[in-house]
Parts: sequence; structure tokens; C-alpha cells
Amino acid sequence: MESDSIVFGASGLIGRYLVAELLRRGHGVAAAVRGDGAGLTAWLAGQDVPVDGLAVVRADITEPGLGLPGGLKEIRDVYNCAGRYAFGMSAEEARATNVTGALHVLDWAANRPRLRRMVHVSGYRVSSVDGLPDYRRLGAYEASKVEADAAVRARARELGLPLSIANPATVLGPGQFVGLASVVADLWRGRLPAVPGGREVFVPVVDAGYLAAFLARMPEFEEGAYWVLDDGTPVLPELVGLLAGHLGVRAPRRTVPVGLLRRLPRALTGADPETLSFLSTDRYDTAPAGALAERAGLRPPPVEQALRTWADDLVAARFGATGTPRGPYGYQRVAGTATWVTGERERPSHVLLHGLPLDSEAWREVSDRLDGPVLAADLPGLGRSGPARGPAEDWLTDLLTGSGRPVLVAHSLACAPALRYAAAHPDRVSRLVLIAPAFLQAPSPWPLRTPPAALLLRRMSAARLAGALGVPESPAIASAAAALARRGQARRVVAALRGAHAVRDELRKLLDQVRVPVEIVAGSADPLTVAVDRPVTTIAGAGHYPQLTHPDQVAAVL
Repeated sequence: MESDSIVFGASGLIGRYLVAELLRRGHGVAAAVRGDGAGLTAWLAGQDVPVDGLAVVRADITEPGLGLPGGLKEIRDVYNCAGRYAFGMSAEEARATNVTGALHVLDWAANRPRLRRMVHVSGYRVSSVDGLPDYRRLGAYEASKVEADAAVRARARELGLPLSIANPATVLGPGQFVGLASVVADLWRGRLPAVPGGREVFVPVVDAGYLAAFLARMPEFEEGAYWVLDDGTPVLPELVGLLAGHLGVRAPRRTVPVGLLRRLPRALTGADPETLSFLSTDRYDTAPAGALAERAGLRPPPVEQALRTWADDLVAARFGATGTPRGPYGYQRVAGTATWVTGERERPSHVLLHGLPLDSEAWREVSDRLDGPVLAADLPGLGRSGPARGPAEDWLTDLLTGSGRPVLVAHSLACAPALRYAAAHPDRVSRLVLIAPAFLQAPSPWPLRTPPAALLLRRMSAARLAGALGVPESPAIASAAAALARRGQARRVVAALRGAHAVRDELRKLLDQVRVPVEIVAGSADPLTVAVDRPVTTIAGAGHYPQLTHPDQVAAVL
């Protein structure tokens, strides 16, 4: 298929969503990227986007001519989504892409014989300026976007080029880790004592999918500049409060005025000076964008839903420390607790419960090897979940409200609520598998004999945590270490360890009474110390965490 549209910056957040939208609408799309485009094509495949009309081309917008091959004469619509969205850049670095690069794209578009429209993606904080904007006051990123906006308009007028400009707000989608994302990260970690700015600060947002649909339709309508943002975005303190409730953390009650933030040292506030100009009460003229959307039949998703989904994406990717994993995942309310849930909750074949000091990421290697849908969740007060609102047994009962009779799998500390649930609901479980059940093994002194234990855990890097547990470093260990650094998390882990020692006798008696089939799995280096009248599988060479070190053998048992 001949390409009728070209997207510069196709591998970025906005670019890849736009490429997907255009392909779904039946366009032939040339995706202009600096690399080989493998990441883009993999992402499109993961989104089930038809790629028959896709052509990946290499381009560098900082060069005149863009380094593109010949051809592409059938291009009607040119989209420039390329740009550097980062703070701390030099003026030269920011201008090279955001200003000079934008003009190079414009010049290239002017030579397309069938050009219908040039669509330039700008920013919502742009404003008219006389001469060069103040790079020192605004910061390189914002100043370069302001300069580019004016320069692109002027060059388009000079060339008689049909131009439309989109001025999007903060774009919500997987992979957006700059700006507002840092506020969400501090909130999740318990390091946001106050909301930056005043009570009326407005930091608008827009959903990535909606923005892509809007951009795709822009060439069909009249030229102009369109502020694409959700007017329903809550003011910043309310936005933070909404996300705090979703994440199961406490929302800060105070705000810090922008003027004070500017005067305080960055080491104290943690605020990048370039972000402070975005803390504004300004509102924007969205009427033209609203009129275009109505004519195009476009409607954004509810802003609260978009914010919650984005927060889930941020947590899933550990705020940019790792790639976004396969879904479904996200926070759900379970027995009043904000619970991190992955997988199928309605009719799972296996339900996997983690032990200490891990989270449900510890099951990733095992769940990938299992047939059928899997449900895994972070226990209340542990991992990514919020503090418990009641007994773990009530939480587990609410979690397992779907149909079917899954295999219930629990590791170490989680064996207690799993055993109690199976005893109380034998008709809801087909089999119970207890992996390294702590109540049948020698009591572990770690880290209870190392005062202060909570402080030790909180400061552990992934490498030190892996060494302490006797397992290799892995994404599961990195996830656990990140969670332990959250406010109050390490303290809850230590309390859970101590509480586990108090119920050992109770659980041993309950094991004799439970009426569902039970199988026990233990590592040869971490054997049972209590004889049991239940089938036991011993995994050679494994310690207390066989799901991390021997996932093939654990999956085979399950």
C-alpha cells in the first residue's frame, strides 16, 4: 500500500498512538524513526494493530532533508510528533530538535506535490512572544516549544503551506514518565508532604488515544491551532487526592505556593525549576478543539478514568525503571483495600499469593509457564497494595468472588490466609498448594535480630535484597526492593514476620483438618522440620524461594 501519511517521531508516545490510529483507519503510513523501528512494530503487534499499510523509514529531523530516502511523493498528510520532552537540556540541545528540526520537517512537507495538510504538535503552554523567548526564565524545553510555535507559523505563512497546530496538555499513556508523573511517583512512595502550587493550580491532561484520534482527523477540517486538553481535569490538589485514593495512600493536605518553591533550594523541595512554570492557574481556549471533536464524532474518556489507568501504568513500569508489562493489571478495591491485581479475576485457573518480602511480581516466571488464566495480587499492606482494612481472610474472600474452583497457591507467609480460606470454603478451591510454608519450617531469624529491622529493609537495594534472600537479582527482586522503600512498607513487613511466628501451632492443627487436596512444595535447602500427612514435593537445589530460582519445577507441580 502506498503511504498517504507520514508521522515523524513515530516511536514516541504520541507518535506510536497516532500511527496505530491511522493504520486502523485504513491509511498507508510511513513511520519515520531514528532507529530500526523494532520497538514500534513490536508495540503495534501487542496492540493488535494491522500493519499491512505500515512502512518504517529512517529519518533525522535535525538534518536538512531529514535523511529520508527518495520517493514518498504520494504523501498527503505530514505529522510532526517529534520533539525532546525533557527537563535539564541545554538550549542548543532543545532547539536542535524542537525548533530547527520542526522547520526542517516543514520545508520537507512543502515539497510534497500532493500535500493536503501539515500537522505540527506543539505544547499547551506556548504563547506569542516578540523575539527569542527567555530560555533562562522558562527553561530550555518550554522556551524551545514557544520559539518553535512562532517559527513554524511564520515559515508556513512564508511558504503558503496549509498548517494545523495541536497544543496538547500532559498526555496520559504508558511511557509518559515526565512532569506530572514525578508528582505521582512521590505520592506513591510517601514522599509528597504537600501539593506543589496553590489550591487553584491547573495542570490539564489528555488521554493518548483520544489525542491520536483528534490528530488523525485534523487534516479533514480547516486550518488552525487547537488546544487539546480535558477541561474537566481537576485542579492539582483534587487530582492528587483522586490518585491518592486510587493508590491507597494518604493525600497531602497542604499546598506550597510556587513563589516559595522558587526560593527554596532544590535539594529541599525535590522540584525541578523547569517544572514550576507549569504550576499555573491559566485556562485555555478549547472551544475550537471541542467543535472539531464534535464534528468528527470524538469524545474523550472520563478524565478520572484516564488518570487512574495512567497511574496503574506508572506503577506497573515502576515509574520508568522497567518496561510496561503485559496486562491486565491495576488497582482494584478488595475488601476496602486498594489492591494491586494482575490477571484474570473472574474465572482463574490458578490464584497465586506471594510471601515476604516479595510482591506478586515474584510469580511472573511461573505464571508465564501455566496454562489457563492466572490471578495474582499483592497482599494487603504489602508490595504495591495499600494498608489492610481488615483481616487477610476477609480480603481473600472478597478477592475470590469469581466463578470456578481454582488451584490456590501460596508462598511462605501467604500460606496462613490461604489455608484458612480453604478450610472455610472447601467448595471454592480445587486444590491447595503450599510452597515453603513457614509454619512447617525452622523459624527464620532474618531480619528480626537486626535492629532496627524496618530501617534495614527500607534501605536495601535490589542487589542487597537478592543477596539477603539467597536468590539472583531479577525484576521480581527489583519490584520488591522498590516497594520496601515506600513509607511504612518495611515496618509492615517486619510486623507480618513477627505475627507469623505467633500462629505456627494454629496453622499446623488447621492443616490436619482442611478437607481440600493439599500439596506441599519445599526446597532441599529449606526443608520441612515438621512431619506432615500430606504429599510433599522437594525441589533439589532450591531454598525458600523456589518460584524465583526454579520456576520450571514449580510450574510443573502446579
